[in-house]
Amino acid sequence: MQKDFWTGVRDIAPILLGVIPFAMITGIVAVNTGLPKDAAMGMSLIIFAGASQLATVQLLSAGTAPFIVVLTAFIINMRFLMYSASMAPHLRSLSARWKPFFAYLLTDQAYAVFISGLPRSSSSRFNKSLYYLGAAAAMWLTWQLSTAAGIFLGAGIPPGWGFDFAIPLTFMVLLFRTIDDRETAAAAVVGGTVAAAAQPLPFNSGLMVAALCGIGAGMLAQTAKREKAVHADERGKAG
Repeated sequence: MQKDFWTGVRDIAPILLGVIPFAMITGIVAVNTGLPKDAAMGMSLIIFAGASQLATVQLLSAGTAPFIVVLTAFIINMRFLMYSASMAPHLRSLSARWKPFFAYLLTDQAYAVFISGLPRSSSSRFNKSLYYLGAAAAMWLTWQLSTAAGIFLGAGIPPGWGFDFAIPLTFMVLLFRTIDDRETAAAAVVGGTVAAAAQPLPFNSGLMVAALCGIGAGMLAQTAKREKAVHADERGKAG
């Protein structure tokens, strides 16, 4: 079964190449906004969510009320509720003591790798929990080490390196990895379009609006596909 753990590590490895500069940026931004280095590292270990970490330090540096900071981080991280609902049926056998740890390790990258790797579950010997743990643990270790590099070595990184491009590229890799039919394509197009249009909404709520619209579009596309299949079956029987 240890093989499934290392398979998870292997499958997430290509994505980690984009995670490294993303995490370094997060560490650099935290320090540049005035956060002490030990606090920046502690935030990375506790929150372990790049988008939330960036939003948090930027809002804190602007003197935003703590309630707004917490609310913003909460809204940004609500996507993990959808991830966990999607993963739950596949991890039912997981004991209660492991679930909080698995939840802590959940990231966009680990989720994408886990979901795309599920076809292997047709094998009775495939251990889904170990597969997820391998991918998630590799992601955690890479993120923490890279964030630490940004925090403690960030001043020595030339500004001309332009690491900012790595953030959108990291999420684009995840997007294209999971688009494998019309339903997911519809969800991606609608969600992305709404996210761009809803960006001015307060409290970063545009992210949740886009997520809900994307989910709705995917569900509508899936319903239309099923109805089409039913009609085709009825025509076949009538013929």
